[in-house]
Amino acid sequence: MDRSRLVWPIAAAVTALLVGTAGGYDYHRDELYFRMLGQHPQWGYVDEPPFTPLLGRLAIEIFGDNVWAMRIPAAILLGLSALVAAAIAREVGGRAVAQGLAAAGALGAVPLSAAHVASTANADLLVWLGVIYFVVRALLRESGPAWLWAGLVTGLGLYNKLLVVLLLLCLGVSLLLVGPRKVLLSPWLWAGVGVALVVGLPNLIYQVVNDFPQSKMAQALSENKGQESRAQLLPLQFALLAVPPIWIAGIVTLVRDPRLRRIRALAVAYPIMLLLVFVIAGQPYYTMGLLYGLYAIGVVPTERWVRGHRVRQVVLGAAVVLLTAFGVVTALPLVPARTFAGLNGTIADQVGWKEYVRQVADVYATLPAEDKQRAVLFTGNYGEAGALDRYGQGLPQVYSGQNELHHYGPPPDDKTVALVVFQAPPTLLGGNCEARAALHNSEGVDNEELEAKVYVCRLAEPWSTLWPRLQHYD
Repeated sequence: MDRSRLVWPIAAAVTALLVGTAGGYDYHRDELYFRMLGQHPQWGYVDEPPFTPLLGRLAIEIFGDNVWAMRIPAAILLGLSALVAAAIAREVGGRAVAQGLAAAGALGAVPLSAAHVASTANADLLVWLGVIYFVVRALLRESGPAWLWAGLVTGLGLYNKLLVVLLLLCLGVSLLLVGPRKVLLSPWLWAGVGVALVVGLPNLIYQVVNDFPQSKMAQALSENKGQESRAQLLPLQFALLAVPPIWIAGIVTLVRDPRLRRIRALAVAYPIMLLLVFVIAGQPYYTMGLLYGLYAIGVVPTERWVRGHRVRQVVLGAAVVLLTAFGVVTALPLVPARTFAGLNGTIADQVGWKEYVRQVADVYATLPAEDKQRAVLFTGNYGEAGALDRYGQGLPQVYSGQNELHHYGPPPDDKTVALVVFQAPPTLLGGNCEARAALHNSEGVDNEELEAKVYVCRLAEPWSTLWPRLQHYD
C-alpha cells in the first residue's frame, strides 16, 4: 500500500505495542458485554451491528477466553488504519516524511485508547479512513471504480456501526455546496451506493424488521448524555489526535490549494459534521475518522513547511515525540490504573471487576441453602452482568434489562430470590429488598460501580410480569 520506508515499521510498531500491552488492566465494561453478545451470534443487536461482538468471539475461539485474546483484533485494525492514513497522504502528494507522520497519527491517546480495548470506535476508524481514501482517489484521479470500492468499504462498515452513514451524508452535502457537483450524477458513484446497500443489506433488514432499535438507542444516549456531549464536543476535537495544528493545516490546504480543489468537500464536511453531531447530541469522538483523514492531508503542507529548515524539523519532531509519549502513557497499561483513570475514562472502566464479582459472591454465600436454590443474579448494567458471567463461577445465572441483554430473559418464575447489583434501590422489582454490600475496588479508582450496592430481593411478582418493565437503553 505504501512505498515509504517509514510507514510499515510505524504501523507494525502500533500493532506490536498494543499486542504487548493487551493483557494489562482488566476487561473494559464494553468488552464484557461484547463477550456475552458473542455467545449469541446474530445479524444485529439492539444497540449495535454484529461485527465487534463476533470478532471478539472469533478471537476467543482462536486464542482462548481471556482479555488479551479479545484485544488482538483491535491491535491489528489500528495498524491497518495507520497504513490507510499514509496512503491518503500519498494520494495528495505526500512523500516519505508526510506518510510517516500520517501513520504516526495512530499513536495519539484517543486512537490508542480505542484500540487497547475491543471497541466499535476502533473498527469504525478504519472504515472511515477507507471510505475517505477511495473518495479521494475517485475525485482526484476521476476514477469511477474507486466509488465501487468506497461502497464496498461502506457496506462492510455497516456491520460494525451505522455511523459511517453520517460521513456519507456530510460528504454528499459538501459536494453539493462546493463541488464538483457533476460527480453526484456519476453512475459510478450511484453504483457504489448500490454496492454499499447490497453488502450491508442483512444488517439493514435487521434494523427494519426490529423497528430500528438503534434509533431508540441513539435517542436514549441523547437523553442521558446529550448535554454533557454537547459541552465537550468542541474542546475534545483538539484532543482526538496528536498535534492538532496538522489537521487544521489539512483544512486550510484543502480550501487554498488549487491542486486539491476537487477534494475540498472534505474540509467543508467537517463543520457540517460538527453541527450534526451537536444537534443529535452524539459523542464527541464521532468526528475522529474524518479528523484523521484531514490530518493525513495536513501532513503534506507540514512536510513542505519543515523541508530544509532544521529548527522547524526539531520543533515538529519534538512535538510528535512528546505527544506520542503522552498518548502511549495515558492510554496503555504502563502505569498503575489509578494514575490516569481520572483523565482517561476508558481506564477507569477496566478496574475492579474481579473484586466486584467476589463481593457479590460473598453476599451469595450468606444466603440459606433454600434461597440459593431459588436465586438469580440481576444487574443494572451490562458491565456488571458481563463481569458476573465471566468471573462468577459457582454463582447463579445472571440477567439484566439493559440493551440487548433484556432479550436473554426473563428468569424462570420459580426464581423468587434475586441478588441485585444496582446504582440505586431496585424499586422496580417491588417486594422486599435489603442492601447487603457496597462495591469497592482496592485500586481506589472512581468508576461507575462505586455507586452500586448488592441487594437481596424477595420478589412479590413473577419475573414474567416484571420483565417488560425492566428494559432500558443506556
